[in-house]
This record gives sequence, structure tokens and C-alpha cells, in this order.
Amino acid sequence: MFAISRSSFVVSKPLVRHSSKFYNSLPEESKKALDRIIRVDHAGEYGANQIYAGQMAVLGKTPAGHTIQHMWDQEKDHLKKFEELIPKYRVRPTAFLPLWNVAGYALGFGSALLGKEAAMACTVAVESVITEHYNNQLRELLEKNPEKHTEILEIIKKFRDDEQEHHDTGLEHEAEKALLYKPFTEVIKAGCKAAVWVAERV
Repeated sequence: MFAISRSSFVVSKPLVRHSSKFYNSLPEESKKALDRIIRVDHAGEYGANQIYAGQMAVLGKTPAGHTIQHMWDQEKDHLKKFEELIPKYRVRPTAFLPLWNVAGYALGFGSALLGKEAAMACTVAVESVITEHYNNQLRELLEKNPEKHTEILEIIKKFRDDEQEHHDTGLEHEAEKALLYKPFTEVIKAGCKAAVWVAERV
């Protein structure tokens, strides 16, 4: 059996919702769209942080550790930003954060146990879904009063580019050499898409 540090399963402290003149000035349609977008993106970045934490627990002291740490540091910045946006836009985080906490870490830890290539294949699968997801959000926001969503648009564009970089990094580090690469990544993609669907709604 393997041991997992207790700190890896600590859920972020409750996020306080507060009123703001900025939020109150938004059209109702914008409030609903941003509520859904910020909730699911916060959940996704939370899960991504746990995936990289799990991978670092296994591969942190190997040559792949530096690359994984770099990607993880960017994900930490992403999560920090969404944890700032949660109260600003009065968004309720998904009720499934405790599940994302455990499942994300388990996915990262488990893929890393299969080797560096499998860990990178996991990254490719996850980041392909996230990149596509962010692109869909950008299209949606640009169609709906983009002048009201300047801040969110810039954040999502930046994070989308980071996630694409992570995807490409995984491929550069031999993700496709992982055992059963195609079915392995397809299963992970399906799980990520299901998680997105749930986090948008609950």
C-alpha cells in the first residue's frame, strides 16, 4: 500500500460571498453565465492542482520532476486567481470539491506510478479537454456583451494558453509512448468531460 500525505486532502477553506457594486451592475444574463463559468473553472483548476500534486509525490525527485513542478506552479496561479473571483462575482463553488480533491490526487498519483510517459499522457488528456473547454467559454463570452466580460476574457485567454503549453509539453516528453496511450487518454478525457458537466450544474 502507498501512503498519501494528509495535507494533500485538505480542502480549501470556505469562500465568503459578498456583494459588490461591480457585480450588481452586471446584466442578469451575464451574472448567470459568469456564475457557471467561474464555478466550473475553479473546480477544474482545483482538480488540476491535485493531479500535479499526486504526480510530484511519485516523480518529484526524478528528471521529470522539474517539468511537472513548472506546470504545477502555473496551475497554482490559476487556482489562486479563481479563488479571488469566487467572492468577487458571488459564485458558489461546486459541491463536489471534496471529490475533486481525492479523485484528482488519485489520478495524478496513479498515472505517475505507471511511469513518466503515463503521467505525461494523463497531462495531455486533461489539458486537451481544458483547452477545448476554455475555447468554448471564450466563444460564448465574445457573443454575449464582451465589453462586460473584459476581465474574465483576459484571464481565460491567458490560462487557455498555459493549458495548451502543458498539453504540448506532455507530447514533447513522450506521452504517446505510454502503454495503451489511446484508450488510456480517452478514458481520462471522458472523465474530465463528465466532471465539467457536473461542476457547471452542482
